Amino acid sequence: MTLNNLIKPTKTAFISTYPPRKCGIATFTYDLFTNLRQVYGSGGRGKQQDYLQVIAMNDNPEGYPYSRDVCFSIREQYRDDYRKVADYINLSPIELVCVQHEFGIFGGQDGSHLLHLLGKIKKPVVTTLHTIKENPYPYERKLLSQICAYSTMIVVISPKAIQLLQDIYGVPEKKITMIHHGSHDVPFLDSSYYKEQFKAEGRQVVLTFGLLNENKGLEYVIDALPRVVEKFPEILFLVLGATHPETKRKYGEKYRHALQKRVRDKGLTNNVVFHNRFVSLEQLIQFLVAADIYITPYLGRERISSGTLAYALSCGKAIISTPYHYAEDLLGEERGLFVPFRDSNAIAEKLLLLLEDEKLRNRIRKNAYQYGRQMLWREVAQQYARTFERAVYNFGELSTFAPAEINQTFEQAVLPEVNLKQLNVLTDDTGLFQHAVYTVPDRIYGYSTDDNARALVVAIMNWHLFQDDNILPLLLVYLEFLNYALHPEKKVMRNYMSYNRCWEEEIGSEDCHARSLWALGYTVAHSPNSAILGLAVRLFQQIIETPHSFIAPRGWAFSIIGAVKYLEQFSGENQVRDAVARLSQRLFNLFKENATEEWFWGENILTYDNARLPEALIAAGSYLQNEEMVEMGIKALEWLIEIQTDPSGGHPSFVGNREWYLRGKEKSRFDQRPLEAASLVDACYRAYLVTDDSRWRKKMEWSFNWFFGNNDLHQVLYDFSTGGCSDGLQPAGINQNQGGEAVVSFLLSLQRMQQLTHQQALQEIE
Repeated sequence: MTLNNLIKPTKTAFISTYPPRKCGIATFTYDLFTNLRQVYGSGGRGKQQDYLQVIAMNDNPEGYPYSRDVCFSIREQYRDDYRKVADYINLSPIELVCVQHEFGIFGGQDGSHLLHLLGKIKKPVVTTLHTIKENPYPYERKLLSQICAYSTMIVVISPKAIQLLQDIYGVPEKKITMIHHGSHDVPFLDSSYYKEQFKAEGRQVVLTFGLLNENKGLEYVIDALPRVVEKFPEILFLVLGATHPETKRKYGEKYRHALQKRVRDKGLTNNVVFHNRFVSLEQLIQFLVAADIYITPYLGRERISSGTLAYALSCGKAIISTPYHYAEDLLGEERGLFVPFRDSNAIAEKLLLLLEDEKLRNRIRKNAYQYGRQMLWREVAQQYARTFERAVYNFGELSTFAPAEINQTFEQAVLPEVNLKQLNVLTDDTGLFQHAVYTVPDRIYGYSTDDNARALVVAIMNWHLFQDDNILPLLLVYLEFLNYALHPEKKVMRNYMSYNRCWEEEIGSEDCHARSLWALGYTVAHSPNSAILGLAVRLFQQIIETPHSFIAPRGWAFSIIGAVKYLEQFSGENQVRDAVARLSQRLFNLFKENATEEWFWGENILTYDNARLPEALIAAGSYLQNEEMVEMGIKALEWLIEIQTDPSGGHPSFVGNREWYLRGKEKSRFDQRPLEAASLVDACYRAYLVTDDSRWRKKMEWSFNWFFGNNDLHQVLYDFSTGGCSDGLQPAGINQNQGGEAVVSFLLSLQRMQQLTHQQALQEIE
């Protein structure tokens, strides 16, 4: 009886990156997929391809030219794609889902979008964890614990990972199984076999390979080489691998260029060669065979998986490594040599030892090769096949299902995908137009700093949520508008610019100055690159002192909110901390002196962006650990919601912009503007973060649904076709124009609600 007859094929969908995407997880999944197909064979149940399929993770909306193995794809930052895939899986003949988990390949904060999929799947899930952090932040610990809870079984790649999952993440031992990282069956060959094609005949070759990033520690190998070259002048250090795509996107080739400069400065150009490419498996094996010594000088101890190390071990290489967890698990019993982290002298000593002692080198090689026989892909695929069988058999016992109320929370508020079409229509190379005639930009009114500041917050939030480079051109337009709005001598922001790019005033309003601080604070907190961060910091520092002379509470409020965001990135900056303390105390005193039980507000009138005042009190009180200030903000927010709730319908009925709401007078019902909904969504979100009280989450949804007919006229303001939003509610109906303020107000609210769902997905399982 053959092995194929003993193992019953399980119809499996792999959720992972996949070739031709250049990614270590993609390569792993391809190898596992290919070898499982060989294990299953035809099995008497039909064609091979019927058993296995791939749901590929895309890091760009266009995707990749996949093979027929890929049946579906997920745009990593599009939350709705995850739900659609869950529906597809639940309705398909798929019997089991195998997730290849790495934090960087799923969307949301640290990959939290994956929970939207796992929480809806009604079939067994086997998750392979390629990274397990030993010292996670609370958010990371909660996220991974939730992923493990939703999974029927967890596959880890090293014994150390089992301990970490139990001790730190609370995963039951019965859910965990260890399966080695797969490797390829390579004959035990002498290193001279392929050296000729690398022009390395007669030279001692030291190899490292893998996608380059600053955690590789290759600078310490380069620093060790001069001492080795003195005794072995022909030594050749081969650095094989392209720069990691994410590193290249953010920093370009900065790390590689720094390494190359280091090589030149130390006179090692004849001893170090960089192969900046992603090689095929056949080429990789040739490089490995040609190596006399393999080295992994990684900088962090927490790494619990390394495909490059697994390949080198199985090829029978003499290995030098820093003592990260996976290396300690693999290289014991004289299967390799260890050096301390960041220690060039130790690296030099171990290189010299192996080069001088051929018997030791060969003994390590043989030990490594023999151990690697259990790591061959055919063995690993069989273990996965048996694990899949166990997961299906024990599905009811080992799985945890999402509480119904959590899934319902995702659906309570209408959350369309973010559509930037109308925002793009209203933006030219100068900035965002203030107004529109229907959907067409109205150039008569030009631009305002107020609206471009709001648009900058939309753009930076979009980047923070989706990590999509397509937003960067818009982000740069809005940031440059703020840069140009700064009066070069007076250090104040100008507000109104005509279509012919002439400023219509020397000094703008306190509001526009404060909204600029608000937008710049968000940009500093979530900047996509160092250039944007540098400009945002410079602008922020130039204008942060001005609000101390403001007299309007909204100027204080927006300045406070922006400063608190700034401090998320630079917590120790005294000038900004002082601004938070001084401005929030003034706002707090205003409420303390004027608020009564009947009119719990700091002014005798409610005007526009009202919820920003309590939001600022809550934000500052939380940052300053001033409970009385937080309580004041919460109470003011509760009062604001109460007086803006329709007594008969229970829906939001905001203070209208026509006459506002003077104390003792009747509240104006029209024109209700989208910025009121946006400010209330933000304020309730702030209250939810600080108090962890679910009623604020519900009030966010209540406020947000104003855009979708939960309002005085029961009409929808959001335009699904354009991605725009009507300018407001008027007595005769909605305003048909879709201007800048309305569009960015809606997008602010939508993206904040999406941020809420990301966090909601991380609730503890009850």
